[in-house]
Amino acid sequence: MAAKKKSTAKKATAKASAKTSAKRKAKPAKAKKDAGLSLTSASPSLTVNDVEKSLAWYRDVLGFTVGERWMNDGKLMGVELSAGKVMFMIGQDDWKKGRDRVKGAGVRLYCTTDQDVDRLAAWIKAQGGTLTQEPTDQWGMRDLSVDDPDGYKITIATPLKKKR
Repeated sequence: MAAKKKSTAKKATAKASAKTSAKRKAKPAKAKKDAGLSLTSASPSLTVNDVEKSLAWYRDVLGFTVGERWMNDGKLMGVELSAGKVMFMIGQDDWKKGRDRVKGAGVRLYCTTDQDVDRLAAWIKAQGGTLTQEPTDQWGMRDLSVDDPDGYKITIATPLKKKR
């Protein structure tokens, strides 16, 4: 008789557990405050016409540091570039979509810095770079813009200091 009571108790526990699970499943999930995508960084990868020329521009004009290099049969195919905590990657076009394919049209990379944008603008010019927009105050930021050799637009901005 004791074995029968244990078996009945186990069945009752299993039924209660199943009911609880069913109730949990039946309730609609509450939306989390953090629902949706939450990124901690982004690293654009840009296809370029001449990876050596683009590497030189990002390194020498903007001051990116060169990280990993990706080679194929002794030829440079791509590079990892860093500026502070941000990484860009550039890769040689394989021309499978045609040699006349436009690269940077419609793409703007908006970057923030804690550096003085006016000093940065002067430094870029001293390195042989050309600004497509001189330092300007807009939308609570002071920013400048440059275009890379393939026409990718890069805006570099720092927040304006609030007047007290």
